[in-house]
Amino acid sequence: MDDLNVNNEPALKQFVPTPSRPPRKSERGIIGAIRHRCFNSIGNSLLTLCVAVVLFYLLKYILDWAVFNAVFIADNRRQCMDISPDGACWAGVISWFNGLIYGRFPLEEQWRVNSGVLLGLAWLLPLMSKRVALRNFILLSWIGLYPFVGAYLFLGGRFGAELGLVHGTMTCFALAFLTIIYTNWILSGLGKKGLNELFVPLVSRWVQRRIHLLSFLAIWLLVALFIAFGLSYVALEPVAIERWGGLFLTFIIAGFAITMAIPVGVVLALGRRSKLPVIHWISMIIIELVRSVPLITVLFMAVTLLPIFLPADMEFNKLTQVLVAVCLFAGAYMAENIRGGLQAIPKGQYEAAATLGLGYLHTMVLVILPQALKMMIPNIMTSFISLLKDTTLVSIIGLFDIMLMARNIANDKDWVGLHTEPLVMISVLFFVLCYSMSQYSLNLEKRLKVDH
Repeated sequence: MDDLNVNNEPALKQFVPTPSRPPRKSERGIIGAIRHRCFNSIGNSLLTLCVAVVLFYLLKYILDWAVFNAVFIADNRRQCMDISPDGACWAGVISWFNGLIYGRFPLEEQWRVNSGVLLGLAWLLPLMSKRVALRNFILLSWIGLYPFVGAYLFLGGRFGAELGLVHGTMTCFALAFLTIIYTNWILSGLGKKGLNELFVPLVSRWVQRRIHLLSFLAIWLLVALFIAFGLSYVALEPVAIERWGGLFLTFIIAGFAITMAIPVGVVLALGRRSKLPVIHWISMIIIELVRSVPLITVLFMAVTLLPIFLPADMEFNKLTQVLVAVCLFAGAYMAENIRGGLQAIPKGQYEAAATLGLGYLHTMVLVILPQALKMMIPNIMTSFISLLKDTTLVSIIGLFDIMLMARNIANDKDWVGLHTEPLVMISVLFFVLCYSMSQYSLNLEKRLKVDH
C-alpha cells in the first residue's frame, strides 16, 4: 500500500482542491467607471473635484449669458442692453436669420432654394434602399445632372431664352431621369416591374438586354420632351449670382468642392504615380504648388490673376472662379490622401489583376481604387470637414456667405456692435455639421468593414 501511495502521489495531487479566489470587484456601470477612473487615488480625486468646480461655474456662466439672461425679442441693440445688459442679444440674430440662410436672395423667390435643396436630397433618397439597382449610376447621375436642375432653380429664366439651349436640354433630361428613377423605385417597392420592363417581351436574354436599354432611352426621351414642353411655358424670375449668399451659398461652394474633390484627386494621384514623365511632372507640380500656399492665396489668384490670362471677351463671375479654385485646392489635398491609400495596397493585388487579364483601367477601377478609398475613409472625411470650414474664407473676397452676412449684422444701424452672438451661432452650426459628418464617417467604416 505504501508503494502504491508513493507511486500515485502525483496523480492524487491534481485532485486536491485549490482555495477559491476572492470575487472580482464589479466596475460596471457609470458609478463604477467614475470611481475607477476619477477617484482611484487622492491626487485624482482632488483633480476631479477641481475640474468639476471649474466646469460648473463655466457652464453656469454660459447658460446665464446664452439662455437665462438672454433677450430674444427686441427692436434694436440698445433695447437689448436696457432689458438685460449681462445677457446675449439673440434678437439681432433672429431679425437677420433670413439673411444668414438665404443671403440677399429675393424673399418671394426663396421657395426655389428650398425646392432645390429638397430635390437634391430626394434624388439621393433611393440610395437608402438596398433593393435599388445601379445605385452607383444614380449617384453619378446626381453628380452630373443635378447641377443643371439646381442652376435652373437658383438662376431662373425661360427655356430657350435666358436659360440656354444646352442648359435647358440637360435640365429636362435631369428631371426626366429623376422621374423615371422614382417611378421605378415606387413600382419595385410595390412588388411590380419597373417602368421600362413593362415594355419588354419574353425573348432571349441577348435581345432582352438591348430592349431594356432601348425602352429606357425611349421613355427617357419622351419624358424629357414632355418636361421641355412644360418648361417653355414656365418662366422663373432671373436672380443674379451676386444676390446669392448665406448658408445657401456656403452649401453650394462646399457641396461642389466635396463632390469634385475625389474625381480631381484620383486623376492627380494616378497622374503622379504614372510612369509617363510628362503626366507625372505636371501632376506633381500642380499638387505641390497648390499645397504649398494657403486657400486664401489660391482664392485671390483665381479672382485677380485668372482673368489676366483669359481672352478679353471671356468673363467669368466671381462664384465660378471661386468654385474652380476651391475644387483645385481640395483635389490637390485629396490626391495625397488617395496616393497614400494606393501605396498601402499590396503588390499581390496588382499581380492578381494582371493574372485575370485585367488592363490598367479595369485594375484601377475594379480592384485597386475601391480598396484604397475604403482604407482612406478617415483621412478623406477629415479633408471634407476641413474644406467645409475653409469655405468661410470666401467672405474675404466679397462673396456674401454666412460669415460675411454675420459680420454685416454689426454694421446694421439697429444692431451696431453685435459681434459675439452671430459668431456663436455660426460656431454651433458648424459644430453640428462637422460632428454629423464625423459620425457618418464612423458609420460608413462599420458598414464597409474597413478593418477586414
